[in-house]
Amino acid sequence: MIGVIDADGERAEWAFPAEPGAVRTARHAVRGTLRSWGLDSVGDVTVLLVSELVTNSLRYASGPIGVRLVRRKPAAGDMVGGDALLVEVSDPLPDPPRAKVAQPDDEGGRGLHLVAVSAQRWGTRHGKSGKTVWFELALPGE
Repeated sequence: MIGVIDADGERAEWAFPAEPGAVRTARHAVRGTLRSWGLDSVGDVTVLLVSELVTNSLRYASGPIGVRLVRRKPAAGDMVGGDALLVEVSDPLPDPPRAKVAQPDDEGGRGLHLVAVSAQRWGTRHGKSGKTVWFELALPGE
């Protein structure tokens, strides 16, 4: 995987070729994993955000796209309390994504805005061979 971080907890990760079917395949993989972990409550928002980020990677990168889920427990001293779902989407393009203000008639340009308003935390980081866009969702009732 490109630029992943080490985290404790349950994990699932995949690498998808940079092909149009990657978005659908990623959605199915993520939804199936969340269902098996009993996390249906965050399934819709997670799948939406993964779809947006994988689509963005497909649009600009030509190499493999990595997706990783980590159901993590907070570490001592974490500023954000409670269990969380960490989601990472990585690709070989070193340039971080740029947020833009989408106009009402624009067909794109809303992905990072959706991530920003839906996640409790999110960001980007560089890896040895690309970048990772990550976000965290609070897990209700945990």
